Amino acid sequence: MRPALSRVARTIAPDCSVTSSDRFIDTRSRTVGRERGGALAGRRPIVKFHAFGREWSTVGPIHRTERDGTGTATETRMPSFAIEPPPIVTLPIAGSDAVFPVRRVYCIGRNYAAHTIEMGGDPDREAPFFFQKNPDNLDPSGEFPYPPNSSDVHHEAELAVMLKSGGMHIPVDRALDHVYGYSLALDMTRRDLQAAQKQLRRPWEIGKAFERSAPVGPVHPVSVVGHPSDGRIALTVNGALRQEGDINHMIWKVPEIISYLSDYFELSAGDVILSGTPSGVAAVERGDVMELEVEGLGAMTVRVV
Repeated sequence: MRPALSRVARTIAPDCSVTSSDRFIDTRSRTVGRERGGALAGRRPIVKFHAFGREWSTVGPIHRTERDGTGTATETRMPSFAIEPPPIVTLPIAGSDAVFPVRRVYCIGRNYAAHTIEMGGDPDREAPFFFQKNPDNLDPSGEFPYPPNSSDVHHEAELAVMLKSGGMHIPVDRALDHVYGYSLALDMTRRDLQAAQKQLRRPWEIGKAFERSAPVGPVHPVSVVGHPSDGRIALTVNGALRQEGDINHMIWKVPEIISYLSDYFELSAGDVILSGTPSGVAAVERGDVMELEVEGLGAMTVRVV
């Protein structure tokens, strides 16, 4: 494989395999058809490749031709990227050399009654609502860089849910079938910027989806830890207890979260869901050491730098 193609394949996935396709798309009319030979003016082939347990497709091509000992030529079409593709975000898996690839990150707001009250909401009347972080906001490094343009950054301790499959309109009683594992996570929040956006009735991304805003621990597979439905969740800062609750205090339980989300989004393997935080959210400063613990999943330590 030529170096450029090798870089593309490694960027897609370590075990990426590419399949040549005879289907093409007319870039002028957007009509999809099949190649019948001859010149393909205005047409670009649709390339399929397999990675992370599923099939993907893109418009190609980059061509690679190989010949075996008999002179038979084999052509593989690789995606033709206009720029160097960004790396796929992955998370470590506890007890394994494998990694978990991240597709999307969903976060549910105000999912513990006491936290809903401390944020000025009514836990008995509010339907679930969601916002998103970016996949590369997830950070397993153990450090949290204090972000710019804020003087009021809060910790929010959460249980993260990692999906191995998905779909639309998933029944509650089948939702856990789609879970690969669980992890500890922090939804770090520029609270002053979030509060300003709330007053203006604007989205929260500037307060929630900044760089490295979601420190996360290793993924614990369901095959090892099962499906936690109760257990202590707690956060200390410099040894002092800040947040404490039980994951069975969630207003919307994990199966309900997955089912509700799937009515509005097509969930898929690689999706991560942050399931909400108990009360006690508060500000951190540079030099602080946060320790998050979820019963059955161990603990993780994150230093504010």
